[in-house]
Amino acid sequence: MNNLLDVIFSTDFAFSVLRVTTPILFAALGALISNRAGIVNIGLEGIMLVAALTGVIASAYTGSAWIGLLAAVIAGLIITSILAYFTLHFKTNIILGGIAVNMFASGGTVFILYLVSGDKGASTSLKSEVLPSIAIPFIKDIPVLGPILSGHNVLTYAALIATVGVYYMLKKTPLGLRIRSVGENYHAAQSVGVRVNRIQFIALLYSGFFAALGGAYMSMGYLSIFTRDMTAGRGWIGIAAEAVGRSTTVGTFIASMLFGAADALANALQILKIPTELIATTPYVTTVIGLIVYAVAESRWKKRKKTKHSLKKVQ
Repeated sequence: MNNLLDVIFSTDFAFSVLRVTTPILFAALGALISNRAGIVNIGLEGIMLVAALTGVIASAYTGSAWIGLLAAVIAGLIITSILAYFTLHFKTNIILGGIAVNMFASGGTVFILYLVSGDKGASTSLKSEVLPSIAIPFIKDIPVLGPILSGHNVLTYAALIATVGVYYMLKKTPLGLRIRSVGENYHAAQSVGVRVNRIQFIALLYSGFFAALGGAYMSMGYLSIFTRDMTAGRGWIGIAAEAVGRSTTVGTFIASMLFGAADALANALQILKIPTELIATTPYVTTVIGLIVYAVAESRWKKRKKTKHSLKKVQ
């Protein structure tokens, strides 16, 4: 037990939390933007998988991690565009469309990997490139803080910067105002001339962009290969983090960090003699608990709101 506490209260564990939070945070930011526009992107998991595979293949054939990242983002945007087109133009159900994307990505990525490399389940024969890590000047030399904040993959810092960018975009820009107005009152926004379908399409593209970055990080930062279903539910956890964060940027960031800490804790628990299968459930159990807490808090808030409304009527 003491060994576990030593691991948890160490700079390595804090470093690990930021590292494993990165893909969850990207997915959560994607879920946040689409949800604020009033449209739920259930296909985040599939978009991440497609981007992860595309990044590995592109970087292996070009010898450039940056081209691999660009290809991963383009692939994610293409999948998202198809989902958005069918949802907004043909009015298909977004939930069913997202599930279709996830199912296609789960099996399709394995099939494409086999066609390209002959590998089954893991891209062992592809020499894929890895995105660089960055040692931050001055900060890296600060005791405690340096080992935690410095030396991360470039996409980890991109996720943190993106959080600030999304907050600013939603709060301070005309596009953010339109996204929020469409999500809060679809018909009212439409009545004042806002092109609702266009705004939702843009929001979905943003969502796919962030999911693609999360997928690229999984195969070109967190690991250096692609493996079957390697996202392991992180797209779904990102959706849960956005819900627990009550669709706010700050809340979503905090919830993502909590889920990331649970994932890092699962890795730390391996030093104890606990069955691996049980340890692997830690992030998902944490997600379920988080959603239960969110549901209870939301129910109580609605009851208080209803009570206040009733009291006003009586008065």
